Amino acid sequence: MQQGSKIASTGIAGLDDILNGGLTPERLYLVEGTPGTGKTTLGLGFLLAGAAAGQSGLYITLAETEVELRAVAATHGWTLDPITIFEMVPADGLGDDQEQTLLHPSEVELGETVRAIMAKVDELRPARVIIDSLSELRLLAQSPVRYRRQILALKHFFSTRQCTVLVLDDKSASGSDLQLHSIAHGVLSLEQLLSGFGAQRRRLHVVKMRGLRYRGGYHDFEIERGGLAVYPRLVASEHGVRHDMGFVSTGSQEFDALLGGGLVVGTATLLTGPAGVGKTTTIVQCVYAALERGEKAAYFLFDERAPTLMARSAALGMDLQPFIDAGRLALRAIDPAELSPGEFAAAVRSAVEEDDAQVIVVDSLNAYLQSMPSEKFLILQMHELLTYLGQRGVVTLLILGMHGVMGDVRADVDLSYLADTAVQLRYFEAFGAVRQAISVIKTRTARHERTIREFRIDTQGLQFGEPLTHFQGVLTGVPTFSGEGKSLLASRADPAAGRGGSAG
Repeated sequence: MQQGSKIASTGIAGLDDILNGGLTPERLYLVEGTPGTGKTTLGLGFLLAGAAAGQSGLYITLAETEVELRAVAATHGWTLDPITIFEMVPADGLGDDQEQTLLHPSEVELGETVRAIMAKVDELRPARVIIDSLSELRLLAQSPVRYRRQILALKHFFSTRQCTVLVLDDKSASGSDLQLHSIAHGVLSLEQLLSGFGAQRRRLHVVKMRGLRYRGGYHDFEIERGGLAVYPRLVASEHGVRHDMGFVSTGSQEFDALLGGGLVVGTATLLTGPAGVGKTTTIVQCVYAALERGEKAAYFLFDERAPTLMARSAALGMDLQPFIDAGRLALRAIDPAELSPGEFAAAVRSAVEEDDAQVIVVDSLNAYLQSMPSEKFLILQMHELLTYLGQRGVVTLLILGMHGVMGDVRADVDLSYLADTAVQLRYFEAFGAVRQAISVIKTRTARHERTIREFRIDTQGLQFGEPLTHFQGVLTGVPTFSGEGKSLLASRADPAAGRGGSAG
């Protein structure tokens, strides 16, 4: 991007997306955040992105040494040779051949420091400038009036030199420095949060940006090798595509009939039930059927280890390894303590838009809930994510585990109203054995069966029985069967007995 163009890229794809392309050039911007939030990394990346586009860059440091800055750059695999570092901190043992001017902020007045910055800019005529950080200037000023006047003088100076300037502030001043907010053309705030367990979470938001239509709210980001990875907040309305809402098979004729024809493209199906009832196996069968049809799928596994899922599925006649080897199935085990909700949404978007996944599985929402600060935000996040997947024509399969086995079975949060189809799996008792039943609670796209079917899991996968009509106490949470044994799934050892079956 050449100097004078309409937009200056920040060098961070996610941040450019939030800013609708980048920054308005030849303006002064404030980047604020406590130490460790990534301000220096953002500044260096901004200058290197300009250098890659043929723009000269100047990094003015009043707090860190050049050696420290080059060490930070090395951790990202960067070299700072394309940009100039103007070091304004004392350094011992430097030879006379050192090119950078050295000043000690505490030994000169604020006016001299500001004039030294101006002189260096006039000497180099850079297109992009970073000033790190304003804390030193604030300390030298010793008075809010004097500080504001010098910042205004700098702003006016840079406006006549065709510079795009980012000034970094570590928020060491007491309270919010609102007078600085009013001077800057735009303000970007970086935050770092600590939870009770797991990695720290970083997020940013645009406080103001004159003349730009930016995406507001908080956006998660991480400091990775190569710079900041920013995950823009998902706005589903920006990603709609036209698609047909046809039926696709679950791999079982009985399950298709129960759903009123099968799974519908562009809808979300939620499976709820207690531990061990067969939720994951039911989902894997749906995914396996899609993979056999030639579709692609992405499976986000929160609850168990991937090798465990692979081994269990293979034992049930659904070997997923060939599809992973062929690149048709992406199986990703996720640690919710290390992954922010924004990064998870970005991973889902990548699977859909870059890998062309037509089936998305989240197993399970219980673990995903733990990555959210509160239930309220989980529901908002899931609503946006499910709306996005629906508009992209993706079949979404969700699992929500419930506490308890029989009786008053509860979930951490009720998300059934967000899903288009809700499937309930339960244990029931009949003839001295614990069995499994499945029923469809709702579907918004078809006339589903309102019956309850028994099912079981064996080496052939899921086996469904005929509709069971002699149930009592279903709504109480303790369904019991009072019909004849012959209407139940027969045991493989004794087909005539009409009793037995694996609990899965």
